[in-house]
Amino acid sequence: MIYAHGQKVTYFLRPIWESPPEPFKIIPHYYHENATMENLCKLHGWKVRETPRRVFDAVLFSNELDILEIRWNELSPYVSEFVLLESNSTFTGLKKALHFKENRDRFGFAESRLTYGMIGGRFVKGENPFVEESYQRVALDQLIKIAKIEDDDLLIMSDVDEIPSGHTINLLRWCDDIPEILHLQLRNYLYSFQFFLDDKSWRASIHRYRSGKTRYAHFRQTEELLADSGWHCSFCFRYISDFTFKMQAYSHVDRIRFKYFLNPERIQDVICRGADLFDMLPEEYTFQEIIAKLGPIPSTYSAVHLPSYLLQNVHRYGYLLPGNCRRESW
Repeated sequence: MIYAHGQKVTYFLRPIWESPPEPFKIIPHYYHENATMENLCKLHGWKVRETPRRVFDAVLFSNELDILEIRWNELSPYVSEFVLLESNSTFTGLKKALHFKENRDRFGFAESRLTYGMIGGRFVKGENPFVEESYQRVALDQLIKIAKIEDDDLLIMSDVDEIPSGHTINLLRWCDDIPEILHLQLRNYLYSFQFFLDDKSWRASIHRYRSGKTRYAHFRQTEELLADSGWHCSFCFRYISDFTFKMQAYSHVDRIRFKYFLNPERIQDVICRGADLFDMLPEEYTFQEIIAKLGPIPSTYSAVHLPSYLLQNVHRYGYLLPGNCRRESW
């Protein structure tokens, strides 16, 4: 019993054994569709440029085809080059298909601006999943160089499901004097845009590229965080099979403490309730925050300020909107 629930006990006692990180310096974010870029830059304490910077969007890809399509359409008007690397291995060493390569025609709108790469997995048995993840991120660094990025171009570093809003990227490419590295605060959603968790997603970042200095990473790299800059839709899949795949494929595979966690009927029930797939406690640093987040996430019925491509294609992505929690099997 202690072994099976050890992780839950550890999470509950986190306020005792781990101190919270230093708070970010949050930069207020100003936007209105009718405001001029000159005024928007001025509101942030920056100056408007004569021409916008080039923008490179670089991602490691697993199997998130729908989310990738929503992401790229959100960013397409502002991105100069899309950079995508995929592997035939998950971070946990499982073999997987090259999903993007097999569905590349679906992304024809980005083909002329796409630098694509494939890297073979190392398949080292028993290795820490974060080692394989780091290996793939280093390879992505090389692919970014192949894409011919130059100094002072903007480079977006984020997972596929961490989607910066288009107007955020447009602001940063048009304004001078922005920080060299800036984290982006995203709204955290789970399973779909029905379950809003919080606004604490911060790992996405944007960099003014510097040759020999900029390295692709997914950890904290600066103190500055631009408020309300997009969406993080975690485990937002169409098929139950995609849920079971990711649960076994990503770096926190140790959270599958029981085989029944992978039962399709259980997963469907968890999705519709907004509960935790791994039956974990909230990852917080105070008992007050842990207690406040215990239990399922309350549903939200607002679909305001979501990615425009999602709302324009409800017939394809309805499962991501409030009130549509049922998933297909395959």
